[in-house]
Amino acid sequence: MPKASEFPEEGELVVCTVQNVKNFGAFVTLDEYGNKEGFIHVRDVATGWVKYIRDYVREGQKIVTKVLGVDSSKGHIDLSLKSVNEHQRREKIQQWKNENKAEKLMEIVAERLGSTVEATLEKFGYDLADKFGTLYAAFEACAASPTALEEAEVEGDWTTVFAEVAKENVTPPYVQISGYLELRSPAADGVDKIREALLVGMAAGEDRIKMQYIGAPKYRIVLTAPDYKSAEEEMKVITNDVISRVKESGGEGSFHREDK
Repeated sequence: MPKASEFPEEGELVVCTVQNVKNFGAFVTLDEYGNKEGFIHVRDVATGWVKYIRDYVREGQKIVTKVLGVDSSKGHIDLSLKSVNEHQRREKIQQWKNENKAEKLMEIVAERLGSTVEATLEKFGYDLADKFGTLYAAFEACAASPTALEEAEVEGDWTTVFAEVAKENVTPPYVQISGYLELRSPAADGVDKIREALLVGMAAGEDRIKMQYIGAPKYRIVLTAPDYKSAEEEMKVITNDVISRVKESGGEGSFHREDK
């Protein structure tokens, strides 16, 4: 999605394409800012002395840099490659790919609405990016929950189309947490009671939960959810219910989390 501002801010991470490499530095274009030109001085390419700059950058390469300074009056943008660590680089590249995908999805939304991408962005795209953090995050939220826009207090005659496009094209983000239940029952039909309690727990979790028999008295449980908070909450509800049912039949139980 086009950036609201014409120039990046100091300290911002930006995706660049290397255009021209010299001994004293590299000239790049900023992919997210209309291909504006930026410059990486050789001292900001890598930590320590750089003997051959092309060992670090080459023409046509996609890189992530940190903005050191911006002079909008002269159009100068100074950048640093060495100030970006591997984690930041991967995260920024993924974010950039997601936003590129969001632009493609907005083309589909605009087409179904009989509008242009520019008009669609102006009508609700920029507002969604503000509410959800990024436009792609809005698509992810709608793919994960049909009520995402309603919960965000977003209204409009376009919401149904937007949600449909999200559902068709975006895989919702998810996390998994796991642990194991220890369940015992001295009753004659104790095994049946434990099985019944586990089946109730699986039914409550629907297709988000999987249970596996490890060996008496342990049962492994894996729960999939959109985020860790909701996963922890649902895991607590389900395991407490299973344990309560086993205790009601004269047995005992406990739950233990596995390391993340």
